[in-house]
Parts: sequence; structure tokens; C-alpha cells
Amino acid sequence: MTPVMGHTILVGDIPIEVTRKRIKHVHLRVRPPNGEVTISAPMSARLQVVEAFAATRLDWIRKQQQRVRGLAKEAPRRFAQGESHYLWGRRHVLRVAERRGRQGVELENRRMTLFVRPGSDVSGRARVMYAWHKSILDDVLPPLIRKWEARLNVQVKGYHLRRMKTRWGTANKRTKHIRLNTELATKSADLFEYVLVHEMVHLIVPNHGSRFVDLMNEHYPSWRDARAELNASALEAS
Repeated sequence: MTPVMGHTILVGDIPIEVTRKRIKHVHLRVRPPNGEVTISAPMSARLQVVEAFAATRLDWIRKQQQRVRGLAKEAPRRFAQGESHYLWGRRHVLRVAERRGRQGVELENRRMTLFVRPGSDVSGRARVMYAWHKSILDDVLPPLIRKWEARLNVQVKGYHLRRMKTRWGTANKRTKHIRLNTELATKSADLFEYVLVHEMVHLIVPNHGSRFVDLMNEHYPSWRDARAELNASALEAS
């Protein structure tokens, strides 16, 4: 797909770079780390229509710009006292408690307590958090998979949960297995469900062609908004 040189429009006080492509729908993105806004538009779309679409999304654009700029300022996680950590998109303040018993994580209101062994380092604390995220996803995944197996008429023969640096999820159409990133436990539930549906559709269609788009439009109409929000992070679903 070869993009056609575009130009920049001003919607409110936000400059937006418009690029024409051989696609069917308008795609809006807010890119990290500085929150630049881009729109990919069909070749036939009138500029006034593109501008009107962007205007309806101004509140969302500003929210995403604030979010990605905040992410850019965050230091790497040290799993230290007072850090911000997230569960299902909700911010919690981290408390670290050392003990010789069972390691794990507990929630109380907006506080997240990380129980670790005395003298634990960053990697050890990260492993405890990773195991907790995995256990949370293991609890919610089976009923969600059953829900979408019925809707999509497809079977998931197995799933894997692991930390991934460059993907939110992957799917293998031949084996009917999917793989999901444990970091999804930090995102809102609707974003997690979007990635699951995305990968399950790939068990039917291995690419992102027109049939994939049609299935996503039919079964998860808000998928473009979810994808754009996830694009604000340095990972992608494919």
C-alpha cells in the first residue's frame, strides 16, 4: 500500500498530518512520544469530511496526547515504594513489603502492595508482578474465549500468556493457538478484549485484509478506537 503525499490541517488548536491511502476507512492516531496526530484517509474522502471527523474526536485526541506525553516522562519501572502501577487501566500507588512468606500482590482501595522476599532486586520484584498479572488473566480469559468462540464460530485450542516486548498478541491459524501479553492486565478491560478478539479473528483470517476488517467491523465496531489507544504504547497487535 503506497501512501500519497498529504498535508497538514488545523483542527481546533491541533495540527494533524493527513495522508491519503488506498483504504476504506479513516484511521486516526496519536503517536508517542510527543503526541503528534496523523490521519490516514481514503483517496476519495473529501477534506471537509476528514476535518469534520477529526473535530468530533478532539476530546479523545487531547486525552491521548496527555497520556502518551506522560508515558514519555515516566522513568523505567523500579518496583519501588510510591511508583504508579496499573490494573485494568486504573492507577494504584505501589507499596513494597518484605516478608519471608508467600510473595504476591494485594489491592486495597488505590494502593497496590507488592510482597517480596527481603533484599529482593528489581528483576525479582518484576517476576512477582508478572506472575500476578498472569494469574489475573488466567482467571478472566476462559469465559471470554468461550464467549467469542460462540460469536465468531471459531475454536481456540490453547492460549499462552507471557511478557512480550513488541506485540500485544499473536495468533497461529494452523494450530489455533493464541498468545497474549501479560502487560494487558494493566490496560482497561475493553482494550484487553479487543486484543483477544483481534487474535481470534486471525484464527479465521491470517492477514489484515478486507475480510479481517469486515469481521472486526461486524463483531467489535469500536476496534479502531481501541487500536489507536494501544498504538500510543510501544507495542502492537498483529
